[in-house]
This record gives sequence, C-alpha cells and structure tokens, in this order.
Amino acid sequence: MLLLGIDVGTSSIKVSVVDGATQQTVAAARYPESEREIIALQPGWAEQSPERWWADVKAAIKKVHQSGAYNTKDIGAIGISYQMHGLVVTDKNGVVLRNSIIWCDSRAVPYGNKAFAAIGEQECLTHLLNSPGNFTAAKLAWVKENEPEIFEQIDKVLLPGDFIAQRFTGMATTTPSALSEGVFWDFTKNQLSGAVIDYFGFNKNNIPEIRNVFAEHGRLCKNIAEELSLKEGIPVAYKAGDQPNNALSLNVLEPGDVAATAGTSGVIYGVSDALTYDPQSRVNSFAHVNHTSNHTRVGVLLCINGTGILNRWVKNLAGRFSYTEMNEQAASVPPGSDGLLVLPFGNGAERILKNQIIGAHINSIDLNKHSNAHIVRAVQEGIAFAFRYGLDIMRENGMQPSVIKAGRANMFLSPVFTEAFVNATGVPVELYNCDGSVGAAIGAGVGAGYFKTPDEAFRKRVAIDVIQPNQRNLYDPLYDRWRILLEKQLDTSGTLL
Repeated sequence: MLLLGIDVGTSSIKVSVVDGATQQTVAAARYPESEREIIALQPGWAEQSPERWWADVKAAIKKVHQSGAYNTKDIGAIGISYQMHGLVVTDKNGVVLRNSIIWCDSRAVPYGNKAFAAIGEQECLTHLLNSPGNFTAAKLAWVKENEPEIFEQIDKVLLPGDFIAQRFTGMATTTPSALSEGVFWDFTKNQLSGAVIDYFGFNKNNIPEIRNVFAEHGRLCKNIAEELSLKEGIPVAYKAGDQPNNALSLNVLEPGDVAATAGTSGVIYGVSDALTYDPQSRVNSFAHVNHTSNHTRVGVLLCINGTGILNRWVKNLAGRFSYTEMNEQAASVPPGSDGLLVLPFGNGAERILKNQIIGAHINSIDLNKHSNAHIVRAVQEGIAFAFRYGLDIMRENGMQPSVIKAGRANMFLSPVFTEAFVNATGVPVELYNCDGSVGAAIGAGVGAGYFKTPDEAFRKRVAIDVIQPNQRNLYDPLYDRWRILLEKQLDTSGTLL
C-alpha cells in the first residue's frame, strides 16, 4: 500500500508518497517553492490563512502526482503533520471565520498568565503540565474578548491539522495530543479540562470529537478525491503536531529518547513516562503520539522561536547567497566569530525566557574586522547556544540525553551549526534521512492498521551520520560569554507580556 504524508509547515507544504512495504519514499514535493510569509498586523502578532494552507496542500499533492512515479489510486491512507498551537475557528458551515493565530503569536500571553494565576499554578502544572501562556486556549480567549462578533459564530475550534483533515473528509475531529498542545487537556483525568473551559467561559461543544492520534479521522470525500485524483473513501488515519510527528519519524517513542529540529523554530523533544513539568513552565509537556490513558508517554518540548527564521533573515538581507554558500562562508571563519555575538530571539515571546520578548541582537561588531561571513557564523553559533541554554533547563527537570536524533535538514545541513550544537550541548547527534511528511505517511500506515505498531514501522531506520562533540574546551567558554550577554539583556530590556 502507498501512504500519503502531508506536513503543514509555517513556510510551505511538504508531501511525500511512501511505499508501506519498504518504508521508502516514492516521490516528494514542496509547495510553494518560495517561503510563505507570516502576517504580522501588529508587533508580536503572527497569522496565516487556513484557506491558503488548504490551497497549498492541494497544489502540493497535484505537484507530487506529476512525478508519474506511482498510480495515484494505490494510495490507501493519509497522514497529517502540522504546525503546533495554531487556532482555527469555523462556523456551523465549516467556513473559516478569521486568519489562524499561529504558534509564534504573542498577543495571548497576558490571557494565559491571568488564567495561570486564577486557576492556580499547581493546578495548571500538575493537571495540564503547562502554564496556559500563549497556547491555543489563551488565543481563543483573546478572540472572545477582542472579536466577540467572531467568537459568537464559532462552531468548532480546531488545530491546523484538524482543519486540513476536515477539508479532506468533511468531519471535524481532534486528539488528546492536539488538545494538550492547546492546553485544553487534563492529564490526570484524561478528559477536557473543566478548569480551563470554565475559567475562559468556553463552550465544550465547540471542541470536536476526540479520537486517538493513530485512528480514522474521517474518509476522503468524493469531490476532493476527484479533484486530487485519489481514491474516494480512503482514511485520514493520523494527525499530529510537527514536533511529536518529527519524534515519531526518528523512532523517538520511549522514555529517554530525544529528538531535535532546527527549522523556522528550534526544538528539542524528549519522551518521558512520567507526568513531568517545569515549575516555571519554560519547557512544556504534551501528550506524545503514543500516549494513552494507561500508557503514559509525555513529550517534553523545548522550543526556541527564533532559529532558522533568523538564518533566513540574514539570507534575505544579503540577497545574493544560497544557504549552501552561507554555510561555506560560515566555515571560513574560526569558532567564536572573532568576538561577534548574536542573540537569536527575534520571533515573539520566548518560553525559555519566561515569555519575555528581547528581540534579536548582534553584539560587539568591529567594522574593521567583521564581514558577512562572520555574521553568518555568529548567527549559527548563537542559535546553537540558545539550544544549549534550553537544554540546561531540560536537564534541571531530569532530561539527560545521551544522544539526540535529528533529520539531516534545515540548520542541520550546516556543518558549522551541527559542530556548534554538539560541542555546546556536549551531546552526540545522530542524523537521519527523514522529514515530517514521511513521518506523517508512516503514521497513516499505523493508524490504518498496515503496521501493527509504530516501532514496527520504523525498525529499519538507520543513522546516516553521527557527529561527536570534540571541541568542548573551545565551545564552553564561547557559550559562557554568550550566556552572560543574554543575562544582561534579560536584566535590562526584556519585555514581559
């Protein structure tokens, strides 16, 4: 059976068709080729159009079909990976009521902070494992207060992947994993959080039917099947946020397993069998793809909003260099970038900084010494140091990775970044050929019953490279200098929302 995986990213849609028998990718495509922009109507805001996602999903599927590498009617199941924490609201006819308030939007932080205090910090941390912060529930509260005419029309509250599945099937469903990333889920009771619903004054009927991640979430409608040259009635059999899905694609499923990504944002994601939380909610815990009421699997997630987006900003600013050329430039400069330091926190409120907005900073520029190459290397080192800062928070909370698995993609395509990452964190990195759309395709195979378990589906996955830390003595003092700069910035200019 062929499996179709869809990854709804911030910058583009990636789709892959995977042969279930071999777990090999038959064809893949991305749409659009250029990166989609984020709509920022005010500082700290970030929105995208769900209907644009849906149009891009369909365009990506049509594009991958053009490969001619398979019979489209042999695709037997669909899986969806999606950018986490976004809010999509639809009316009773399924019409989208406003742009999605996406993951890096900061406007709802005050609503989440008030809920944290009113519900009680211990209640939130022990039952929901997070502060409501600027997660989906708080974003819905912002809509309720600031756009009451829209709020009154809401029939369903969806995560981005729920919305795409609804467009495929005409059916609205969600999962405990999705609800946990929105801070709607009470882990101790394994149900919707009455405390959150009641505090914000939400209607629980606006939450779709809840099904497991690996389950049927509706079947492909006839008109969509005809438009996309697919077989009518095949199931959408898997939906997961991009970070749990990335962990799945790397076979990170059991306690102690750890994955990382460094795309638009940067993430380290570790699996625990305990309902664990950070007392300051600087890292967050969500239901992993294989979490059930009697099988605790919690994904502990460190997220840095400003990683690859800063690398892209530098690329756009320079205007004439490809990412490959930028990586070559970075390699021409020695570690430490001749004293140039970069703080990469320019994409909204950062959870690891207790929801402060400090912006991105380039520090200690010497106009007679520093070139474009220095800036590129300092950016990549600054991102790696931000990972180290966040990983130290995870270590405080009991996560002690002996190895980190990552796909050879995005920032991990840069030898300079990868070297800085392993030496700053002190943890080896195993690199794999995988991406979110392939993970979503394999997840669909599990949900449709083609694979008995996720472990069976990924048993053949082997690392293509292992990078060991070999310059700790060099990178530790570089990191300490960077950390001192960050702490000074937090003391002097951090804005707490």
